[in-house]
Amino acid sequence: MKITRLEPFILHAPVTRGGIADSTHALTHWGAPGVAIHTDVGLTGYGFSGTHAHLATDRLITDCIVQSYGPLLIGQEIGVDPCEVANLWEKLHKYPPIYWVGRAGITHLALGAIDIALWDLKAKDAGVPLWKLLGGSAAKRVQAYNTDGGWLNWTLETVVSDCKRLVEEDGYRSVKLKVGSANPDDDLRRVEAVRTALGPEVRIMTDANGRWMLPEAIQTAGRLADFDVAWIEEPIYFDDVQGHRRLAEAIRTPIALGEQIYTAAHFREFIHAGAVHYVQPDVVRLAGVTEFLEVADTAHSANLPVAPHVGDMAQVHQHLCFAHPACNLLEYIPWLHDWMEHPARIQCGYYIAPDAPGAGTTPNQRAFKEINKT
Repeated sequence: MKITRLEPFILHAPVTRGGIADSTHALTHWGAPGVAIHTDVGLTGYGFSGTHAHLATDRLITDCIVQSYGPLLIGQEIGVDPCEVANLWEKLHKYPPIYWVGRAGITHLALGAIDIALWDLKAKDAGVPLWKLLGGSAAKRVQAYNTDGGWLNWTLETVVSDCKRLVEEDGYRSVKLKVGSANPDDDLRRVEAVRTALGPEVRIMTDANGRWMLPEAIQTAGRLADFDVAWIEEPIYFDDVQGHRRLAEAIRTPIALGEQIYTAAHFREFIHAGAVHYVQPDVVRLAGVTEFLEVADTAHSANLPVAPHVGDMAQVHQHLCFAHPACNLLEYIPWLHDWMEHPARIQCGYYIAPDAPGAGTTPNQRAFKEINKT
């Protein structure tokens, strides 16, 4: 099998209720800039990144895919079978002209989209879902937690009502709330109100999106234990290893992080420093499936759970969770549900193992129409 053509695409899918916000971001659409990798045997692999749907920067990613990596994939410079994904990833990752200008950021996101597309292609060639190709089991229980009910721009009444709906009507047993308001007391009132409404049996996660300085994090996050919060996610600036270590020593609530970490090496720093308790790699922020598995192995060896962040809206991550022993809990946000040929499925608060061949990244006809407009 040989690669014959790379077809870039950019999809912008609307988010819930026309717009959402956390402590540091506000957006109306979620971006999925990516690539279709076509082959001479008629199979096509799809992979994409996850962005805030800014067209100019999304084009930087697709331009990097086609112009920087494209000649290597289609030409003879690397010369390996596209199904030899790990070997190909290593060669692409360390290709000197690209490695020199970016070991993270745009080039990493571009490589991630390519790597996902290659794994999708490999699983399709084998005729099995990616989780099975990776040695997983459909019998595994992967619990879903829903993030799409706790946005910071929503009123307290809306947040409480939506969280109750997710639990009582949709069957979730875990929900996540955004914190990081201008007034920390508002955050605590929000958490207290949801805890009162949902009772003690439902797991509540919180996420500050890097908003706090260390003293504020110690003071505010330190009080979350009063409401039996499962974790505080990204409490301080994303890259601050020692700050997270000091916070972990100062509070009882576990720390989760990872969506803003681009490399396996950076994850190792946090893990080895004792600065994280729930490891949250994202397949579209790392350089794809290949690097995700390296991070998950590192976390597992340190006896830490992996609860991925879903920049792919769980399409790929569901496969990785069914395959990797460190992954038993997975976020869910529905923004790409209506745009995928085989959207992620949840029943009674648990993911259902996908049965279609591939990585779950094939867009449907509705998405193709929108892609063609971009």
